[in-house]
Amino acid sequence: MNTESTTTTDYDVAVVGYGPTGLVLSSMLARAGHRVVVIERWPSLYGMPRLTHIDGETARIIQAAGDVDEALRDAAPAAVYEWRNHAEDLLIAVDWSGESSGFAAHYSMYQPHIECSIDDRNRTRPNLDVHQGTVLVGMEQSDEYVELTVRPWSRDRDAQWADAPERTVTARYVVGADGAGSMVRHILGIGRTDLHVDDRWLNIDTECTRPLGDRFDTARQFCDPHQPHMFMPIGRSRQRFEVAVRPEDDAQEMATEEFAWRWLRAQHDLGPEDLTILRHIVYTFSACTADTWRAGRVFLAGDAAHTMPPYMGQGACSGMRDSITLAWKLDLVLSGKADDALLDTYETERRPHVEVIQACAVELGRVANLKDPVAAAARDAAFQRGEVPPLPPFPTIAAGVIDADDSGVPRGFAGTLAPQGVVRRGERSGRFDDLHPWGFTLVSTGDATELLGPDRLAFLAELGGTVVTLEPGHAHSVVDEEGTYAAYFAATGTEAFLARPDFHLYGAGALTDLPRLVDGLRATLSAAPAVAVAR
Repeated sequence: MNTESTTTTDYDVAVVGYGPTGLVLSSMLARAGHRVVVIERWPSLYGMPRLTHIDGETARIIQAAGDVDEALRDAAPAAVYEWRNHAEDLLIAVDWSGESSGFAAHYSMYQPHIECSIDDRNRTRPNLDVHQGTVLVGMEQSDEYVELTVRPWSRDRDAQWADAPERTVTARYVVGADGAGSMVRHILGIGRTDLHVDDRWLNIDTECTRPLGDRFDTARQFCDPHQPHMFMPIGRSRQRFEVAVRPEDDAQEMATEEFAWRWLRAQHDLGPEDLTILRHIVYTFSACTADTWRAGRVFLAGDAAHTMPPYMGQGACSGMRDSITLAWKLDLVLSGKADDALLDTYETERRPHVEVIQACAVELGRVANLKDPVAAAARDAAFQRGEVPPLPPFPTIAAGVIDADDSGVPRGFAGTLAPQGVVRRGERSGRFDDLHPWGFTLVSTGDATELLGPDRLAFLAELGGTVVTLEPGHAHSVVDEEGTYAAYFAATGTEAFLARPDFHLYGAGALTDLPRLVDGLRATLSAAPAVAVAR
């Protein structure tokens, strides 16, 4: 495979941006042993909640990138997300109950805890350099590397820093995780498709000085045509309130603390004796997608690649999914285990997944922001008659590095999420991922080593993969302490699965399917020729 570089660079990967997307990406690449640099214009982590919801899959990603127990120390499982009309009659109850990926299916949580848990892990890695208070001002590509030009930056001293000395950094690949206004995307000249969402909402984040009562434990969207509003918990000790900014409203006046207190008192009878306001800000939502997520050796991820309104609670979750998917593919290419063309499957896999979620968020936004009283009454009646179709199923990976038939259709459970349970291996017990290296994972009900043979086992070992069996008596046996894997195999009618490092299944089936699955993965990773690098 033609993946080796003949040019020495400062770093293997430069990550521009250090929000949740950049945090996860830099952590996972550094965990894999690569030289990583982060360029972030802000001098410190943001320190305030924007993201307030994650799902179980995202919790597993955080587990891989940081200390998930620290990240979720104030989090609370979320069982339902209610949508109600102006009279508080229920329109939609989005079911968030259950479990996923070894965690609750959904959580309300406090974003700074997540960011600090990953950043703390990153600070322990000698192969990861984080340059905060540094801004990207230029970027040029060659066939073998990218050169970035950076300089110091401060919001309060931008004019002063405009004349600050610039320096260059070189990396084999660059990822722009620098938000909706991405400088990386701007430099590349990549356009965006705009779904024309421009809802403006006032966000009021608070810390509770006392328990607010059961009413506020559930996220509730109030589809009031007079003025839509909502509230949701931010973990166990904080609360978010939002209210739509109408065309006739004075957005500047609404952004004042005085307005926030008036709104909280009038709408919820809450005041300074109940809450402390952490921040109050007017946001304009958007739904835009970059026309391409790759230009040569440069990639876009998170909001730099796609934005969506917050009605699904999936914007930052999608960015973290981008990160772990791109991380394992970059790892294989940088390590010489796969061709550069593997990186093209990043957008192939992630774009359709994001677009389904984005479309759902846009449609829910139309429900939330309907301000015509007659149309709103018709909407309410349609919901109450059961005439509104449900949201589509949550997307899976439908193309790319998955087991598919000759027409490209995923076989069986390929592309769905792999389970994670509590297991015991020797004297150690814990979540599966905490006891095994990050990478490809093969789990089977019975011992598959003879079936796979030494060549396939050597291939998996070269990838850094883990092979385990639930059958006792082998060196690679694990005890399924809570029956998670036994229940999964029984429910799916399978005996084994091969999971990717982003916790989606390459494929699953009977024990006898494993040789085909491993051979298929090897062929997929080695099939494509190298692609030319755009300059």
